Amino acid sequence: MSLKPAITDLPIETANEGFYKGFSKIVTIVSKLIILGLVIWAVAFPEQSGKVLNGINKFILSSFGAWYIWTVTLFVIICIILAIWPSAGKLNLGLPGDRPEFSNFSWFSMMFGAGIGVGMLTWAVAEPVYHFNNNPEVIQGLTTGGTADNIRMAYKWSFLHWGLGAWACYAIAGLALAFFSYRRSLPLTMRSSLTPIFGNKLSGGAGNIIDIVAVVATILGVAQTLGFGVEQFVSGLTRIGIGGLTNEAGTANTTGIIVAICIIMFASTLSALSGVGKGIKWLSNLNMGLSIALLTFFLIFGSTFFGLKALVLGVWDYLIALPQMSIEVWKGDGVEGSVASKLEGWQGGWSVFYWAWWIAFAPFVGLFLARISKGRTIREFVLGAMIVPSLMCFIWFTWAGGTAIDLTMAEQAAGNIENVKDGVIFAAPDGDKIFAMTNFMLAPISETLSWAMSMMIVILLMTYLVTTADSAVLIVNTINAAGDEGPKARPHIVFWGFALGAVVAALLLVGGLKAIQTAMVIGALPFSLVMVLQCFALIKAIYMDGKREAAGIPTTASNE
Repeated sequence: MSLKPAITDLPIETANEGFYKGFSKIVTIVSKLIILGLVIWAVAFPEQSGKVLNGINKFILSSFGAWYIWTVTLFVIICIILAIWPSAGKLNLGLPGDRPEFSNFSWFSMMFGAGIGVGMLTWAVAEPVYHFNNNPEVIQGLTTGGTADNIRMAYKWSFLHWGLGAWACYAIAGLALAFFSYRRSLPLTMRSSLTPIFGNKLSGGAGNIIDIVAVVATILGVAQTLGFGVEQFVSGLTRIGIGGLTNEAGTANTTGIIVAICIIMFASTLSALSGVGKGIKWLSNLNMGLSIALLTFFLIFGSTFFGLKALVLGVWDYLIALPQMSIEVWKGDGVEGSVASKLEGWQGGWSVFYWAWWIAFAPFVGLFLARISKGRTIREFVLGAMIVPSLMCFIWFTWAGGTAIDLTMAEQAAGNIENVKDGVIFAAPDGDKIFAMTNFMLAPISETLSWAMSMMIVILLMTYLVTTADSAVLIVNTINAAGDEGPKARPHIVFWGFALGAVVAALLLVGGLKAIQTAMVIGALPFSLVMVLQCFALIKAIYMDGKREAAGIPTTASNE
């Protein structure tokens, strides 16, 4: 069989005139109908929608838990292979002569801000605190929750969820898009990444389905992140003196949810209208600067030695245990309250949920990473998108979360509380924990300093939320416009800004964060299959390019 040139043209039908000029009508309209249908269903029939979504979610977690665990493991392995594969790692994600558009600082700032910044502000404190009290070792009786012998386990599991696995999901989606869009000049849309498998068939119905799945997964994945962010943003507004936004439990009430979403989506829509090179880049640099300032505060005034020790030992424990944690799937024995059932429940509620979240988030972050990574090598992309962000998360979790654990243990040792769970930091809602901790540290010194720190965190959270939301709006429009990165019609940007806010508000109001989590896990499943196919498509394309190069056949599109 003769060796064929790589596909460098994938025509996608778009409207030539009217409201949808430049957009794929099928992808755009069907995506809008699915999202609007979800919002209307959730609001009009909250009990029915909740029951149906929970039933589907329970089925997926019980039947596809192993699929999620092993799929993310595959992504990590493929990324490592591509980085160390000599002929693959040196390939440029662009045409000959292409160079990176953004500096390393701006590139990393945008990547981190869009990829994980919002969740990190919530979970850098909340997750180590939770795992300090309960994790698989505690369930199995190997360690004791809330005591010093469980600190290392708390970080091992936190690092699993925010380390290489999370960023491998983003790296696979982003690498596949960048490779085929910038080396082959194919449209910057999900279907292009599967051309080595399905070829020109992706110009039609099959490609439309893939892009629709990507749009829906993006909206639900981003909704999950914004849902956490809205709860925390409301907590922050309450901390700086704006009342009436929370209920007795300290979580956002209806007024708080609506106010927060209106502020966030208005600002993000304005930023999206300005494009990647202006508003998003400026906001990304701002939130990176504020992040460094906040982290510096924890390094100087927090539990510095405790955090350093937790970082070193946590990374060591994580890397040693990673192979087992990456493949082990716990199955219940049908006995309620048994160790096996508790382990299955823990894994479904944490690891499987996180992998679904990162997969649902991958089309958004992946396409955004591709958009800002043109001209970089595959090795540079993989290392930059996996190693550096993972280390940044580890540092945040050990110094922010470690300070919370250390302060609470010291409070217990001083006899001020009987159990660490009774501490003011541990008892606060997840979104409020970082505010509770900084207030605990600064209020005895100065109420003004405590208020100022809360204000800085609110501003930082706002920039992360806006960066995430406006990036998502631009990415969805890029997919709908058949990969066109140019200016989009303003009404479409406004629509997706409104739609994203409506999804978050509707699901929060009718079922809280649980409703968003359920919808997100469901939306992630079909896209996980697309990502597995992307892995095989990438390997096949790079292997075949090696053979083409040996035969003197071009492996990139023409520069002309």
